[in-house]
Amino acid sequence: MSRDLQLKEDWEQLLAILATKFGDGEQLNMDAIIYLIGVQELGQGQREFKKDDKVNLMHIAICRLLEPFGYYQFDYFDEDAWPHYKTIEQLPELKPGEQTVLMKEAIVLYFRQLELI
Repeated sequence: MSRDLQLKEDWEQLLAILATKFGDGEQLNMDAIIYLIGVQELGQGQREFKKDDKVNLMHIAICRLLEPFGYYQFDYFDEDAWPHYKTIEQLPELKPGEQTVLMKEAIVLYFRQLELI
């Protein structure tokens, strides 16, 4: 099976699982999935977050998702137990479609590591 076809199948399977668990049957978009990963990585449970916190949660998720690809590395937890990452390698210039594929690959890998798919 080609890599692209495998990614498409894994992505569709993941969307179905997440729709059931978190979306009341509605498919989540990529931003919502990234937000959920940020909440998971923060490890403080679901609660009300301020707008700035939501942006920071998405940043945490993106750093964590791109860590296996060598772009970021976990650095430390701050006094509020929020994780911080340092940049290891700058992301290359990617077209929007290429960005989407990279993020889908990273998200699928993340949930594979959690043994959800």
